[in-house]
Amino acid sequence: MKFYTRKQLFLTVAVCFLTGMAAAGGVFFFLGSENRGDESAVFAADSDEPDSSVFGWVETLPGQGEASAVEISALSQSAALEDERNSIAIYDRYNSAVVNISTEVIGYNWLFEPIPREGSSGSGAVISEDGYILTNTHVVAKAYKVYVTLSDGDSYEGTIVGRDPENDLAVLKIDAEGKKLTVIPFGSSAALEVGQKVLAIGNPFGYDRTLTQGIISGVSRPVRGGNNLVIKDMIQTDASINPGNSGGPLLNSAGELIGINTIIYSPSGGSVGIGFAVPVDTARRVIPDLIRYGKVKRGWIDIVPVQINSRIAHYAQLPVSSGILISEIPAQSAAGEAGLKGGDKRRPVRYGNSFIYFGGDIITAVGGTPVHTFGDLFGALEETRPGDQIDVTVIRGKEEKTLTVTLSDRAFIVK
Repeated sequence: MKFYTRKQLFLTVAVCFLTGMAAAGGVFFFLGSENRGDESAVFAADSDEPDSSVFGWVETLPGQGEASAVEISALSQSAALEDERNSIAIYDRYNSAVVNISTEVIGYNWLFEPIPREGSSGSGAVISEDGYILTNTHVVAKAYKVYVTLSDGDSYEGTIVGRDPENDLAVLKIDAEGKKLTVIPFGSSAALEVGQKVLAIGNPFGYDRTLTQGIISGVSRPVRGGNNLVIKDMIQTDASINPGNSGGPLLNSAGELIGINTIIYSPSGGSVGIGFAVPVDTARRVIPDLIRYGKVKRGWIDIVPVQINSRIAHYAQLPVSSGILISEIPAQSAAGEAGLKGGDKRRPVRYGNSFIYFGGDIITAVGGTPVHTFGDLFGALEETRPGDQIDVTVIRGKEEKTLTVTLSDRAFIVK
């Protein structure tokens, strides 16, 4: 047996290593030569060798030319980083303007005694430095007490200033005297485009001021709310919206409020990428009335309406199976002065807990909008004001007429 010194062993290993590296280099050189002759390889411009630090190594798909190859450039990486910085900046600036809203409602114990119970919860956006907060009506529905928690953990009892169930909007007020509140600026929803980046901030499942990001998936969507009324012009987004996000802000990339997160479509109860927000232009229109009157002052056709269904149409042998039957018209009303006709009061017909007077006009359209249900009627009048004049199309007997009616003040709020 032959013995080797440590120095001899080291030299032997080094020689073997260098020999292996030389052989590997030759193989890669041979393969590289073949690739340099293949037009499917993409290299950095003005370079004889591919520069992976700039573009990486991207090959074209079969059947594509060099011009259609995808290049992952430093520019696109920079744009991605800039988009991230934009989202971070918006969140840092405005997350403190998002509040957590919780409610107490009146329940009853087994002795039918009224007791306070935990109600619903959701989100809201601070819209003024003096403590006005915008949220959804359904967040504060049936509330006995409302509590608003700010980003610093301070909690205040809020007052419900006004509600608009037809657009699912509500305004609250807190007295945070001596505290500077962060306010989210109003943007516009008039020119939103599909594909536009949006950010949602809210409190899903109790996780305070959670940020999600997505795009606008659709605009001008009519969506039926929980009160069976249709909210018009809703913004559809794939930004994750979950229970607890309701009432929170939907922001554009300038950090402006463009919508109020309201409804999700979800067979499972969680986000599936289809959420809807009330457009901020609708909020702009109703907030002044909510603060001043506690409701939105809308126009109304001063009648006693009855929604026609198949049973009523069959019983009375009406010429249509849907629409709004005018059962009664109050004396000296604007509707009567416009020429609308109510039913025959000499022949009342009991229907449930009320009476119907047949023989009156059947409203089929208001302001050019077809009317089949109460929801359609309220929707057609949603943007009107008392004193406005509007065309009302009716069927009288077998004849269709269009009359111009001056709208009255609606004395009730649709629940």
